[in-house]
Amino acid sequence: MSALPEGTQSVRVAAVDVNGQARGKRMPVAAAEKLDQTGTRFPFSVLNLDIWGEDIEDGPLVFAAGDPDGVLKPTGRGPVPIPWLSAPSALIPIWMFREDGAPYPGDPRQALAAVLAGYAARGWTPVVATELEFYLIDDSGPEISPPLSPRSGKRRHQADILSMRELDAFDGFFTDLYAGCAAMGIPADTAISEAGPGQFEINLAHQPDALKAADDTWLFKLLAQGLARKHGFAASFMAKPYPDHSGNGLHSHFSVLDAEGRNIFDNGSADGAPALRHAVAGCLTAMPGSMLIFAPHAGSYDRFVPGAHAPIAAAWGYENRTTALRIPGGAPAARRIEHRAAGGDINPYLFLAAILGAALNGIEEAAGPPPPLTGNAYAEDLPKLPVTWEAAIDRFADDSAIARIFAPELIDAFTRTKRQELRKTEGMTAEALTALYLDVV
Repeated sequence: MSALPEGTQSVRVAAVDVNGQARGKRMPVAAAEKLDQTGTRFPFSVLNLDIWGEDIEDGPLVFAAGDPDGVLKPTGRGPVPIPWLSAPSALIPIWMFREDGAPYPGDPRQALAAVLAGYAARGWTPVVATELEFYLIDDSGPEISPPLSPRSGKRRHQADILSMRELDAFDGFFTDLYAGCAAMGIPADTAISEAGPGQFEINLAHQPDALKAADDTWLFKLLAQGLARKHGFAASFMAKPYPDHSGNGLHSHFSVLDAEGRNIFDNGSADGAPALRHAVAGCLTAMPGSMLIFAPHAGSYDRFVPGAHAPIAAAWGYENRTTALRIPGGAPAARRIEHRAAGGDINPYLFLAAILGAALNGIEEAAGPPPPLTGNAYAEDLPKLPVTWEAAIDRFADDSAIARIFAPELIDAFTRTKRQELRKTEGMTAEALTALYLDVV
């Protein structure tokens, strides 16, 4: 672990639970400096809480097992500054192990590490980038709305795609956001205004370290939410905060390098190498079972509306944004897959584990996909993905493709968590669900 930034007054240590929430402790600087040697401890069950932060009532990790502790150690990423706090503070990301030093498979970060070990065994390295959409929201009144423009004092209710005016109106927030990314080591690239009022997207640069890409995505969400509150509004990655406006997606681009640094998806042609099509086939096969990861919350399924830039079928195509998997154009050396199914409310570790694990399975099987789709995928009669929460939970629990990617402990934990949340949200109004998720996901 690196040294704490000079002047640090307090330290947070945090792991990521199955919902992508930061779970951990505040500790004095002196204790944090010994974390590499001593680690810290908290119950395994803490990574398996529902969205309210409550125990899973019928889970095997609490009373049935005596609620035992895991051992948590620094991931090697921190410490990073926490720019949204007033006092100089640092965050040290940690992940969970068993008492004997074995990785705890119910930890989402460990789940991604296990998938990446499969690539490493072949001498391969995934190259990953994420694109995050979010809304800036004024939630000070009884209903949410776009925030007042710091420049004009007015509230815009119209979409303004790629508007420089929108970006400039919130320049103070974005200036702080980019400064925070630089301080935290997050490779923030371009920002644009998106298709909803107060909606924006920031791309994180591609990198040959999928664990760091997931860390960056998780930290970016914490940073954006924290800084937005400092500026007097909220930043929300909810899949569909407004019923009549565009939802928030979280897309990922990925390719795979071999031991010599060559892109295995590239054979010099526009179509790409056989490995590209095998990876596509693997992703399509696992997509129905993965929907609970791509859409993990009660309101996530409101995003899947035909013609609304969210895929409703497992299909692929070249330069086709109506399909769940898009193969972008450009130079053959940059041939890659864009995965477009997930909402902004995902756990980035489970998301990348699901898509990279599925791609690896397809490559290992030399699986073949159906023909690429041209034209409007929404107008085609294609097998539909699960687009209700209950159906997605059931499919995730029993899907054979999911069982090849994730450990039984994680499948059980995520399934139990979502079934408890399903029970507890039954009968909640749309307004109550928005209030629940606004600052959380």
